[in-house]
Amino acid sequence: MELFLQTLLNGLLQSGLYALVASGLALAVGVVGIVNFAHGEFLMIGAFLAWGMSAYLGLDPLLSLPLAAVAVFGVGALTYRVSIRHVLLAPELNQMLLTFGLGILLQNLALMLLGGNTRTVTTPYQGSSLSLGELSVGGPKALAFGLAVLLLAGLYAVLYRTNLGRQMRAVAQNRRGSQLIGIDVDRVYLIAFSVSCALAAIAGVLVAVLLFASPAVGLVFALKAFAIIVMAGLGNLTGVLWASVVLGVSEALVQTYVPGGGGWSDAVFFFLIFATLVFRSYRGAQ
Repeated sequence: MELFLQTLLNGLLQSGLYALVASGLALAVGVVGIVNFAHGEFLMIGAFLAWGMSAYLGLDPLLSLPLAAVAVFGVGALTYRVSIRHVLLAPELNQMLLTFGLGILLQNLALMLLGGNTRTVTTPYQGSSLSLGELSVGGPKALAFGLAVLLLAGLYAVLYRTNLGRQMRAVAQNRRGSQLIGIDVDRVYLIAFSVSCALAAIAGVLVAVLLFASPAVGLVFALKAFAIIVMAGLGNLTGVLWASVVLGVSEALVQTYVPGGGGWSDAVFFFLIFATLVFRSYRGAQ
């Protein structure tokens, strides 16, 4: 029983990071209406910024978190102005090809400038742990989960308690109607896309603390974020929470109870996508 509870706790803590990554992607899909295949690369930029500020400036990665968020917010705004805004009314294939190409560009730029080796961040609390009765959890993982929960709560507060959030929800529901009542749709798109990139960068900082930074580190998390938003429903930020918990706990259970579970865990999200699509297709046929 203790092993089972420990497994559930590990999965729950992991789901916080997944939810943070997926919420940014869901924001881009739900408000801007574009599936950003370069989302993982913005996470990668955040991870490298955390590593760089730690390695060269001696700055704790958690203290560098707001700097990374602001920097990547700016990168996201520039990306929107230069490329994204010009394909919003184009066919979906054009949008996907643009963001896919952008992801390849950013990943290869990282390879050219930084090489393909993984970079690790060392912190004084790296090996710390917390005890919860008979259960225990790593300090960095618990800290990452707490930060993810706070950031997600802040995102929901902005969306449902501020004028900007109301504008985002209005634009997500009806772009033309929002224009008719005086909402600057292009400004809302710019902010929403930039915030989605900043959320990915914040997740990247946490990934650098928990794992490492590398040019390809964002790919795995982007794939899992896609699985989560498919389960939740595209653009459904509320559904992202339970879908993240499902994925995180499922992976933890597979890793613990399935022989060779470490190799099978990466296939969990593919099965969840398949099961979700089959379920949605069945519901749509009714």
